[in-house]
Amino acid sequence: MLQTLYDYFWWERLWLPVNLTWADLEDRDGRVYAKASDLYITLPLALLFLIIRYFFELYVATPLAALLNIKEKTRLRAPPNAILEHFYLTSGKQPKQAEVELLSRQSGLSGRQVERWFRRRRNQDRPSLLKKFREASWRFTFYLIAFIAGMAVIVDKPWFYDMKKVWEGYPIQSTIPSQYWYYMIELSFYWSLLFSIASDVKRKDFKEQIIHHVATIILISFSWFANYIRAGTLIMALHDSSDYLLESAKMFNYAGWKNTCNNIFIVFAIVFIITRLVILPFWILHCTLVYPLELYPAFFGYYFFNCMMGVLQLLHIFWAYLILRMAHKFITGKLVEDERSDREETESSEGEEAAVGGGAKSRPLANGHPVLSNNHRKND
Repeated sequence: MLQTLYDYFWWERLWLPVNLTWADLEDRDGRVYAKASDLYITLPLALLFLIIRYFFELYVATPLAALLNIKEKTRLRAPPNAILEHFYLTSGKQPKQAEVELLSRQSGLSGRQVERWFRRRRNQDRPSLLKKFREASWRFTFYLIAFIAGMAVIVDKPWFYDMKKVWEGYPIQSTIPSQYWYYMIELSFYWSLLFSIASDVKRKDFKEQIIHHVATIILISFSWFANYIRAGTLIMALHDSSDYLLESAKMFNYAGWKNTCNNIFIVFAIVFIITRLVILPFWILHCTLVYPLELYPAFFGYYFFNCMMGVLQLLHIFWAYLILRMAHKFITGKLVEDERSDREETESSEGEEAAVGGGAKSRPLANGHPVLSNNHRKND
């Protein structure tokens, strides 16, 4: 049974054009071709990325945060209460008024005390400013290095300037070491993001982030073993071109450098719109949809790859909507936060929460400037 499923999954007619088999992609005459087995290394590399990230955040991002005077707020913890804690974990974090009254009778607290307990308890679960800064620092570092490395891999290739050459000789296209490592590192990083997503800073687009990571892993994996490598390197470099800008804007926002944050965000928005809503659909998608049909009849792999590209494009449109909404508020002079942010609830009017040392987070941004927050990859 398993062997039958295995044979059916790797049936050449699914993944390769007509009249071609996996035997055509076996190494010969010093030419090396992509193989599905190459991807096994990405799982241990993903674990290595998590280890590297841990030490990076501890020994690089944390001292950098201290240098930028990023300090935390003291958060008052909710006092132990078994009844309220059970409701919080099982029924919801924001009880309705009728539930507040019921919990008040059960716990012997006033309705105001119950509401205050839930407010403090929700704040306990929200990520700290330092956690968000460290996460943004790690992603900024990777995306910047990945973008530079990706451009080094493709800038001297003829298909970077003439996209018809992406399919020249397809699928009998050998790989070179730089393409191999670019693919393995990018795929490993996205595996690591998927592994850590439960512990990373959560935003309102949490589900979209999961869809993005899964779609990206599937796309990178498929484009490798089906030898869509030339198109794949272009797509990965395109996505990396804007991601590091957003992460750097977040870092400056957490440090309280609002003007720098705003300027970088404007550059990011321009680059994102141009790369994700112009270049990707009208150049890259055109390249993967139209040019292959000039060589071979459409096959399952062709439809599969372009459907996954369509999923990514829909996510790009969703994120572009959020970016443009922020830009609109920025232009109209309204105070703006990241549309995906989960705002911290304050109790300063009751003297229940005080900032430590006047850190960057305790200084509100004003004058209509957008306040960015963490966890973009729309990266892709």
